[in-house]
Amino acid sequence: MKLGIVGLPNVGKSTLFNAITKAGAEMANYPFCTIEPNVGVVSVPDERLDKLAEMYNPEKYTPAVVEFVDIAGLVKGASKGEGLGNKFLSNIRECDAIVHVVRCFDDPDVVHVNGHADPKGDIETIDIELILSDIEIMEKRIDRTKKMMKGGDKAYAAELAVYEKIYECLTAEKAARTLEFTEDELEYTKDLQLISMKPVLYCANIAEDDIKNPDIEYVKTVRDIAAKENAEVVVISAKIEDELGQLDEEDRQMFLDDLGITSAGLDLMIKASYKLLGLISYLTAGPKEVRAWTITNGTKAPQAAGKIHSDFERGFIRAEVVSYDDLMACGSYNAAKEKGLVRSEGKEYVMKDGDVVLFRFNV
Repeated sequence: MKLGIVGLPNVGKSTLFNAITKAGAEMANYPFCTIEPNVGVVSVPDERLDKLAEMYNPEKYTPAVVEFVDIAGLVKGASKGEGLGNKFLSNIRECDAIVHVVRCFDDPDVVHVNGHADPKGDIETIDIELILSDIEIMEKRIDRTKKMMKGGDKAYAAELAVYEKIYECLTAEKAARTLEFTEDELEYTKDLQLISMKPVLYCANIAEDDIKNPDIEYVKTVRDIAAKENAEVVVISAKIEDELGQLDEEDRQMFLDDLGITSAGLDLMIKASYKLLGLISYLTAGPKEVRAWTITNGTKAPQAAGKIHSDFERGFIRAEVVSYDDLMACGSYNAAKEKGLVRSEGKEYVMKDGDVVLFRFNV
């Protein structure tokens, strides 16, 4: 999973990126501090994997990972190249989803490009630039498709209809992700790489003082916007995340307890991202390795096995499955098997989050 962190300059993107990845991205109080995108790979926190490691004491421990890309602050006119915009926009196209950091705090010491915090205006500025960038792509695609139709090939008619549907949406200044598509229509959208079609996680960055009572007006504004487009919202304080990133595990927990927070911002972001993209994790466990594997919700057993190796999918025989909760309750795999809780599942089995699996295959 590759998440692109975007937003206007000086909204806290690099501070947040630095905190969650400990990658040491440069931070400064002026626009375009980030020129080349910083990339950091973060392990997905998963208590289930920790418990399995305690049970098996494996040689290797491999969590799922998320790749965060800190993309430079976008500004009005980015789609036309303002502020190196075209380069930044191409970086976003390569991501699976967008983490849009929105400034929800006032601070005279941290310059805002528009002079004051304005979540609604900030979101609209970014959205318009993404939409304008996509309009340019759709104009070229429509022109090309019309030329193909001149040759008498009517097969392109359905394709053109989808492109014009998207173009109409974009020219109405609405993101392509707000559209609904049939399965057939979706096939025509797969290679477009439209930024405004990517799922969005809004990250409301609040002041440190608001963390105990985060339901401020700025945050409500972000939630209202997200609700209209089925986006996700997490509320964080990049400043607090930065402080948490410098503490060891014990001190981190004490700090969270003092603040009355149950989860760090990274955990919230990853959970929301999994939900946004429709992802789950299944687990494999044994003395050699415990590991989490990320798959799309609804994936069947053979395709899930293919995540490990193509031979597992090609020669799939069955999946021996026990739920994580049942395994923990029994205390061992053998005990779960004796109680009949280890199931033998075939090719039509749909994987569930937290399944602990042993795949049987023959190539």
